[in-house]
Amino acid sequence: MPQPHFISSIFRKEVLDLSAYKVADAGGLIKLDAMENPYRWPEPVIKEWLDVIKEAEINRYPDPEARRLSATLKKIDGISGNLEMLLGNGSDEIIQLLLMALPTHAKVLSPSPGFVMYRQLSRCLGLDYIDIPLQSGDFDLDLPAMLEAIDKHQPSLIFLAYPNNPTGNLFSETSIKKIFEAAPGLVVVDEAYAPFTDQSFIDVLGEYSNLLVMRTLSKLGLAGLRLGYIVGESSIIGELNKIRLPYNINTLTQITAEFALNNSDLFKQQTSQIRSERSRVLREIRSIEGITTYPSEANFILFRTPPDKAASLFEMLKTKGILIKNLSPQGGLLLDCLRVTIGTPDENDAFLQALSSSFEQLNG
Repeated sequence: MPQPHFISSIFRKEVLDLSAYKVADAGGLIKLDAMENPYRWPEPVIKEWLDVIKEAEINRYPDPEARRLSATLKKIDGISGNLEMLLGNGSDEIIQLLLMALPTHAKVLSPSPGFVMYRQLSRCLGLDYIDIPLQSGDFDLDLPAMLEAIDKHQPSLIFLAYPNNPTGNLFSETSIKKIFEAAPGLVVVDEAYAPFTDQSFIDVLGEYSNLLVMRTLSKLGLAGLRLGYIVGESSIIGELNKIRLPYNINTLTQITAEFALNNSDLFKQQTSQIRSERSRVLREIRSIEGITTYPSEANFILFRTPPDKAASLFEMLKTKGILIKNLSPQGGLLLDCLRVTIGTPDENDAFLQALSSSFEQLNG
């Protein structure tokens, strides 16, 4: 086994200082921790899909540009003109590409709390990551603080999740547009949860040359495919394409994603059900005295327990077969917070019953 001094002499300090991203073991549990679509495809759709993929030439490399899939996505999102699209192995790869393209020691700015991979990948690459706390009451952008930080640090890249992860809310549209105007570099609006809200910035892409909109098919119901994409000015996308690995979207993903997008009514039905269940679950959690809930435009709900109760409640739910996300260890604005993904009606019922009984037991 290599000695510690050998390891430290090989890897960069930025890597040594990081902690690995941990995914909880959900074996034997109702999994409500990862913002996945809980619904499988109906058997007739699966059969039709299998008939399609059995023709895949997996002995050949995939289309390096994923042209058919890109054309389908552009049509769905109404992308035209000077705008271009880049596909990635999930949004994570696109975030990594964006950060890899920046100058050494460039500054990256984002609100906090936000998606953890913005910080994780920035620091891994030795970039100067700056987070600006959200407002404590409603998790909206602190616009004066954001504008001050932009003026002071002149960031090369700003990430804005819309709706935000892990809080679930939409930031002020007016504030976001002011950030577009003030930013000296790129602004990426991460619309990972677009299927669960009616708000988007994809229609204003042509109005701001520094704006990029990033989306993923993971939350829609295709998390296992690992497909994300980003849209912006063709000159910007062209630079990112220089560092994109060839064949990064495999053949089965290309075929399956296109098949799924051509069955959009199925996903509209599923997302409609999730949005309806979101309202119900939010209403039920709000009825539990002592728990504070926050509005959500995503497929999850953030809620706050009384002080120092989050960890105990999280563990009690696990003993009852429910896995959610404990965000309290992150501290700051997320202290005492838990997050639950919206599941099927039966899964949500099980969660609500376990939450009610556990919270009553905790305060008994």
